[in-house]
Amino acid sequence: MKIIDLSKPIEFNKKDPWFMRVKIKHKPHHVSKWLIRILGLPFKLFPKGFTGWADDCIQKMGVHATTHIDAPWHYAPTTDGKPAKTADQIPLEWCYGEGLVIDMQHKPDFEEITLVEVKQFLNENNLEMKEGMIVLFRTGRDKFVGTSDYHKKGTGVSAEATEWLIDQGIKVMGIDSWGWDLPLPYLIEKAKESNDPELFWKAHLVGQRKEYCHMEQLVNLGALPLSGFKVATFPLRIVGASAAPARVVAIME
Repeated sequence: MKIIDLSKPIEFNKKDPWFMRVKIKHKPHHVSKWLIRILGLPFKLFPKGFTGWADDCIQKMGVHATTHIDAPWHYAPTTDGKPAKTADQIPLEWCYGEGLVIDMQHKPDFEEITLVEVKQFLNENNLEMKEGMIVLFRTGRDKFVGTSDYHKKGTGVSAEATEWLIDQGIKVMGIDSWGWDLPLPYLIEKAKESNDPELFWKAHLVGQRKEYCHMEQLVNLGALPLSGFKVATFPLRIVGASAAPARVVAIME
């Protein structure tokens, strides 16, 4: 068995935009020795060679700040008129299944991936899409991870393609760009230029009508074949959250 990590490392990076910076405090071993002493254990009763234990504290980390899975609650309070699921309510059965890679590295920045292109890729590569699969879009934009351009560049999946995937029985899909739609700064700029209120966040907002989850900020999709592997993407059980960090891996027998 071979397991391939598809998740970003969780660490502070000053080049991340302010709204997605992670701050972690690492506590060295000797600090805990004083805590244990305060709790009542005399130094003379410490085990021989005991240096204390290391500890760490996540002081700041948004649930969308690193590789994560978005819950339906992220897109809207309701899906098809019913309360949308939060991260802790995502069925675990959705989070493990056969994987399928759709390679869209050729797509230029700011040009969305269309349904026609998705169908064409599947046909050209003799790929069969099955209900319950986890579909991954490879754009190659994980090369920008850790740079100030990461959230500003990339392609995204169209609303039409997103809805079609859901209609094929796909509950979880993912991308190695910063986000599922076209880059956020670009969408804001174009919506203002066009004065079009329907332009912004179209693929995300499919979730108002149809229930699905997507993963963002995946990495290392280039290490995968197009099919013949499993994907596991179990979210942290954060009650009421709009998303949750996940250790996403591909499993190849």
